[in-house]
Amino acid sequence: MCVQFWRFSRKSLQRNKRPANWSSYPTDDFRTIRSLQDSGLDPSAASPPSLAETQHRICYSENVMPTSISRSRRPLALLIVVLLGLAASFASFGSAQQTTAPATPPSPTSNSSAADFASAADEVVAQMSEITGLALRSPLKKSLRSREEIRAHVIQEINEDKDTAERYAGARSAEAFGLLPKGFDLDSFMVDLLTEQIAGLYDPKAHEFYVADWIPIDDQRMVMAHELTHALEDQHFQIEAWAKAARPNDDGELAREAVLEGSAMAAMVEYLLQGSGRSLQDLPDIDPAMLIGDMSETPLLKKAPPFLKDVLIFPYLDGLTFSAAVLKPTGWEGLSAVFTKPPVSTQQIMHPALYTSGKVPAAVSLPSMEKTLGADWAKLEENIMGEFGWKEVLKQFLDEPRAKALSASWDGDRYAVYEQKRSKRLLLITHERLATEGQAQRFLGQYSEALERKHETRGNLFRKPDFFSFDTPDGGVFLRCFEKECVTLEGGDRALFLKFNKELQWPPVPEAPKVLAKDVKEIAMRTGAASGALL
Repeated sequence: MCVQFWRFSRKSLQRNKRPANWSSYPTDDFRTIRSLQDSGLDPSAASPPSLAETQHRICYSENVMPTSISRSRRPLALLIVVLLGLAASFASFGSAQQTTAPATPPSPTSNSSAADFASAADEVVAQMSEITGLALRSPLKKSLRSREEIRAHVIQEINEDKDTAERYAGARSAEAFGLLPKGFDLDSFMVDLLTEQIAGLYDPKAHEFYVADWIPIDDQRMVMAHELTHALEDQHFQIEAWAKAARPNDDGELAREAVLEGSAMAAMVEYLLQGSGRSLQDLPDIDPAMLIGDMSETPLLKKAPPFLKDVLIFPYLDGLTFSAAVLKPTGWEGLSAVFTKPPVSTQQIMHPALYTSGKVPAAVSLPSMEKTLGADWAKLEENIMGEFGWKEVLKQFLDEPRAKALSASWDGDRYAVYEQKRSKRLLLITHERLATEGQAQRFLGQYSEALERKHETRGNLFRKPDFFSFDTPDGGVFLRCFEKECVTLEGGDRALFLKFNKELQWPPVPEAPKVLAKDVKEIAMRTGAASGALL
């Protein structure tokens, strides 16, 4: 469900904010200055750039969205406030955040000239080449861009990556899953957010690197470290074509995006560690939860739907933990092997051991429903949600611990979204495979709860050990599990679900209790009487 985050060339965001004072970290937290000192990493030591001077920055990607919301290549990029901590766990060493364009242009003396920018970029790309072992094969195009130029680029990228119909399908699919509010103007929101936040980017189409002209170059070196890693990877692995090779599997494409952003984050960490005598391999496991900064500093991102925040962050933070785990045994020499044999799912990104072991998700299919639905319905999209996508869906309606635990049992899925042409009513059909029959039953129990929370107005609830259904003003909602598999249908009727069940060749659907005509009349009379009493 790639909710049009569209894929923007590889971008960086930054906000001018100093990191927290080292002394503010609790002394009983293993991620403290003491742990830095014990590991030989002195927070006051000079390294490029000095960590005491490093500002919150953030780098952002072009594709996004793991649930198939129209998976445009990478929806948007990491627009969030990521604290790039290093040291014992990366949470107290440094940080990364975005930067908002100032309302009034800074004085020329505070900004770098084009010559300064070019010189700094050449210096940083040489350092990143040494860190990653990727030689610079050809000179890079480099330029500074104004805020107006960046906005124009954002709009151009959106239009080139997905047409209007594809973006509409993605947003509507996200809405069907409950991931975006009804009527949410995703296009406008993303353009405003990116225009405000982008500090720099590497464009693999034009093979060009640029930064916003309002950012002092001394504050952009960490951004350069990230983006120029993309440039080096592009010269060796053709990252645009490599990422798109996963299509039409949205989940697989998001996994590849996580490799690109995560490896660039890892390289940025190595850049910060220069001169410390340490490398990425010397650091303990990374806790992504410790890398999130204060979103109150970014008003647009703060008010974004939770799903958009998570999908923007995923390629960077989960990609970083994946890259750190995969590169730890061999160092950067192992990077080419990841590009040769990329992860096939977000599950492999979230659980690097599954990538190492070669576990791949099961192939799951959906029967064609077009003939049954008729000409009045149009399929908007069909794709794969993946573990990350299902975790996001569950997290919308359940608490995060349960969502995380339940989604971890994912072993494959497929979904389709249809729209009634005249009424614009949505129909969502999903098919999930779980790791065991017990986990399928757990999915039925917990997802039925999620569906009730999703649909506030409902009636005629009917529950059996392997089946659950109820009615809503927008159609029926059905959930059924058989052996290791579960299916859902939202927005249709029982006849359609029976057809769906038959196409799957599953046992007959449990029969709901019959409601006699006199009972229906009595219920209607009681409802009318109750309404009159309220008036």
